[in-house]
Amino acid sequence: MRRLLLFALLALGAAGCENTQPTPPPVDGQLEPVGNPHGDMATPLPDPELQDGRVGRAPRRLTVNQLARSIEVAVGRSWTDIDSVAATLGRADYALVNSESTEPNLVFAKFLDDGARKVCLAQASAEVKSTDPRTRVLSRTLPSGAVGDLSKLTDAQVGELLVYLSTRFWGVPLEGEELTRWVGFFKKAAARGEVIKKRDQALAAVCISLMTDSRFLTY
Repeated sequence: MRRLLLFALLALGAAGCENTQPTPPPVDGQLEPVGNPHGDMATPLPDPELQDGRVGRAPRRLTVNQLARSIEVAVGRSWTDIDSVAATLGRADYALVNSESTEPNLVFAKFLDDGARKVCLAQASAEVKSTDPRTRVLSRTLPSGAVGDLSKLTDAQVGELLVYLSTRFWGVPLEGEELTRWVGFFKKAAARGEVIKKRDQALAAVCISLMTDSRFLTY
């Protein structure tokens, strides 16, 4: 009886081996797939409709150190007073506060607006006295020589400047209807600057608007 049972098991094993398809050898240059030992780790992206059209994580506000460096790179001038308001802006002191706050709030917006005005006005005032475009930031694309009547710039010249500045501040250029609105904003500021005899006001106004925009403050 045991012999019959053994022969039956051997016969079934042989039949199973005959039905198994041999794996073809890999082609030269072809890598064999390797399974993930940790299993399926893929996490589906969140629904864009639940995140105001965004895919992936929500934008984060810059830390105080990131903000200081970004201002220096974008404007070409440091916000020298930022350390005196760093705690209010959210920097941790590691005595009472151990983690930096990056939540947008009205206090942050108020101090940033003050800092933007100081930095942008100082930079714009220095640039209207400079005759070399290579040493200028807010008026980099304007013609060589001293900054003249900005209200006489063509829409194309203003657009070129705004595309350059928005790319410098945000990493993304203004375009379409939004660019048209910014051109109108610049020309109004330039006309007012001529009336009050302060040509730097138009450059400063654009600088402040770019710096206080959420596209400059988040990543």
